[in-house]
Amino acid sequence: MLKETMERYGAMVEAALEGFLPAETCRQSRIFEACRYSLMAGGKRIRPMLLLEFYRLCGGKPEEALPFACGLEMIHTYSLIHDDLPCMDDDDYRRGRLSNHKVYGEAMATLAGDALLNRAFEIMLAQTALPANRALAAAACISRCSGVYGMIGGQVQDLALEGKTATLEELQEMVGLKTGALLRAACEGGALLAGAGEEQLQAARNYADCIGLAFQIQDDILDVTGDQAVLGKAIGSDESNQKTTFVSVYGLETCRGMVRNLTQQALAAADVFADGEFLKELALYLAQRNH
Repeated sequence: MLKETMERYGAMVEAALEGFLPAETCRQSRIFEACRYSLMAGGKRIRPMLLLEFYRLCGGKPEEALPFACGLEMIHTYSLIHDDLPCMDDDDYRRGRLSNHKVYGEAMATLAGDALLNRAFEIMLAQTALPANRALAAAACISRCSGVYGMIGGQVQDLALEGKTATLEELQEMVGLKTGALLRAACEGGALLAGAGEEQLQAARNYADCIGLAFQIQDDILDVTGDQAVLGKAIGSDESNQKTTFVSVYGLETCRGMVRNLTQQALAAADVFADGEFLKELALYLAQRNH
């Protein structure tokens, strides 16, 4: 079920992204090329899948939520472009090929990220298929989760922790914002679009928080044990950038146990939904992934 559902959602998202950000031949065509270089480079598309699935679980038809799913993927992609810049993580590779700034230069990569963020909200707020109050609630949720109280705030904390030994509380807060916030935007945003009740909304938040923390801990594990050819990006960058990670503080075995415990909590949150099998299988997949 997992593979088939991921392929179905993935195909929906890919086709919609092509429509929302087509190649252009205008005088500013270079920015479209740079945006598409990163946006259409593949990836697991976990965030748009989660948004579509939570929308479905709460009573909606997934195709109705595609503008929000694609907008969220654009926000995620812009964050990756900026994260790879020399002034941030200074990574040369992303998804198995050169990072955006290595191909288009730092200035164009910065603009490509900015363009994707703006295009994301343009397509979300331009849709007319969903009730305006639900669309605005979801857009506000996504904006909050991607801004200073979410992903950007987490990036600021991450920079502040470089070269320092973080406490478990500091690490969890940073990860909850930097990595977990967009996953919460996906889960809670999909539920809000469908008009979910408080029980479903809380379950969506709990699920997102658990898989978000587990996802980052697994990322930290893979940065030590992974294969660059499989990951599609350099390994060991956390250590070279003097970043405090769960692995650097607690070691591999403790971190593996944390991933298992968080995954079990995510499975419990998925039980709130009558047809939550995809959520359960996805949580297990993310915990066991090697890329």
